[in-house]
Amino acid sequence: MVQLTFILSLLAGAAVAQLAESNLKTHVGSLPLSSSFNPIKESYWTGLPHHRRTPFAVSPDGKSAYLAYLDASETNVHVQQVDPSTFAAVGTAVTITGGKEAGGLVAHNDGFALLTNEVMPSGTANAPPGSTPVAVLYRYTGGKQTFKTWLGGPDNDSNASPDLNGDLAYSEASGLYGAYFVVTAYSGWASGHFGDAIQYVNKAGKVEKIAGASSSWGCSHNTGIAFEAADSAPFASLCSEDQGAIWLNTGDSGMSKSGVKVSNENVQNGAGNEAMGGMSGSYSSLARFIGSDSYIFSWVSRGAKDLTTNDWMGSGYTKSVNRTVNRNVAIATFSDKKTLNGEQATSALGGDGDKQVNWITTGSADCQNAHVAAFDGSNAIVTWEEIANPKCEFIAMGCKGAFTGSYFQLVKDGKKVGTPVKSMDVYVAGDMVTMSDGRVCWPYVDMDWTLDGPVRNPASVKAISFACMGLNGAGGSTTPPASSAQVSSAAPAASSAAPAQSSPAAESPVPVEEVAQSTGVPIVIDTSAAAAPTPAP
Repeated sequence: MVQLTFILSLLAGAAVAQLAESNLKTHVGSLPLSSSFNPIKESYWTGLPHHRRTPFAVSPDGKSAYLAYLDASETNVHVQQVDPSTFAAVGTAVTITGGKEAGGLVAHNDGFALLTNEVMPSGTANAPPGSTPVAVLYRYTGGKQTFKTWLGGPDNDSNASPDLNGDLAYSEASGLYGAYFVVTAYSGWASGHFGDAIQYVNKAGKVEKIAGASSSWGCSHNTGIAFEAADSAPFASLCSEDQGAIWLNTGDSGMSKSGVKVSNENVQNGAGNEAMGGMSGSYSSLARFIGSDSYIFSWVSRGAKDLTTNDWMGSGYTKSVNRTVNRNVAIATFSDKKTLNGEQATSALGGDGDKQVNWITTGSADCQNAHVAAFDGSNAIVTWEEIANPKCEFIAMGCKGAFTGSYFQLVKDGKKVGTPVKSMDVYVAGDMVTMSDGRVCWPYVDMDWTLDGPVRNPASVKAISFACMGLNGAGGSTTPPASSAQVSSAAPAASSAAPAQSSPAAESPVPVEEVAQSTGVPIVIDTSAAAAPTPAP
C-alpha cells in the first residue's frame, strides 16, 4: 500500500480534465472461467435483474489480482488468480466447496481472503435450523487454506446469513479483517428478525470482539451496506435501514441517533430504494481516498420531504415522503471515518428532508447500480446505470424499463468535473479497484443487458470481461473482443420471481407522495407520467 500511495500521489499532481470515451478501455472476455457462472441475480420481491457480484481485489504490491464468482449451480465459490495487466487467468482456480455467495474478497501478496456463507457441518450443536447458511471467512496462502473462521452460528450470537449482501475489508496497518454482513437471528429476543453484524478477525484467524467496533445487531432490516478499511478498528461503515434513513455508523452505533444521519429516505418493511444496490450489491459504495483518511460514498435516492415522527422508533426519528418517483445518484464525503463533510440530514419535522444532499443527477431517469472508487487523494469516479423512461411499480424498490446506458462521472473534491461518459455495453458487476498505476478497473460480463422485466430463465456464461477508467486517457490497452456471451435477463419464459401478494394497501394505485406503511407488502404506485433521460450536468 505504501508503494501504491507514493505512485498515486505523483499522479494526483497532474492536471485533471473531464473524463472522455478514450479514458474507458475494455478487456472483453479476457478471463475464461473454469466453471459456469450466472451473471444475473433477481432482486428482492420484484425479481428485477441485478448484476450478480463478482468480487475483485488487487494485492498491495500490485503484482497479483483475484476474482471470485459463485458457481452457476449456486453452490461453491471459485477464486481465480488474475494477471492485473492482461486480466488473463494465472494458474487454476481454488474452489471453496459449499460456499453460497461470493460476499467479499481481499488480495494479499501471498494469496487471498474470502467472505462467504455456507451450511455448518452436520451434527454442529445449536446450528441454525433448516440448513440456513452462516457467514464464514477463509484465508488461502499459496493456494492452500490457512484458516477458516465462522462469523455466525452458536459461538457468534446465534446469527445466520441466508443472504450476506455485505463486504470484506482488510487493514494492513492493524492486521485486521473486517466483515460487515446481513444476519438473521435464530434464537433469543431477535429470533426471526433481520439485522446486520460487524466482525473483526486477526491475521491468525481469531475473531476479536472489539468494544466500540464489533456489533452483532446494528441496523434493523439492513437493506444496504457500505464498508471500507481504516488504519484501526472500527472501519468506516454506513447502513441503509427500513425505518427511514441512511446512517454513517462507524463503530457500533447501528441506526441509533448517536450515529450520523446521511440521508432521509422513504422506506418500507425490508426495502430502502436499493440505495446501495439491493440484492448482490453492498460493494464499492464507499471508497477511501488514496493516502488519506477521507472517504466518499455514493447511493441512489428518491429524495425526501414532509418529515413526520416515526412513532415506531420514537422521538428524534423520522419518516418521509418521496420527492421523486425515480431515483437519482447522490454522494457524500467524509473528512474521516466518523465525520461527515457538511450538514447531516435533518430530523426537524416539516417539508424539506433532503436539502443537504449533494446530487450527481437530478433528472427523471431512474438510476441504479451506483458505485464509487478513488483515483487518488482527491479524484473519484462515480458510476450508475439509467432507465430513461422508468416504470416504478413499488415504493422503496427498483424500477423497470429499457436500459439506456452506464454512466461514469469524474468527481473532484466532492464536485462534478465535466459531463459523464456513457456506455451501452460496459457495466459494473464487481468491485471497482484502484490499480498501482492509478486506473480504476472492475469486472463485468459482456452480454445484452436488459432491465425491462423480472429475471427469466437463469443465464450461464464462461468468461469475465474487465473495464478500466483512467485519468487523462490512461485507461490501458484494449483486448480484441472475444466471443460475447449473449445473455438476456428477460428471455421469454416463466418469471422466476415470486408472485406479488396483495394487501389492502396494494390493491389500488397509491400516489408516490403517500408514505409507505409497514404492511410487510410492497405498495404499488402510479407512474404514468413520462420520464426523460438525465440532462447533462
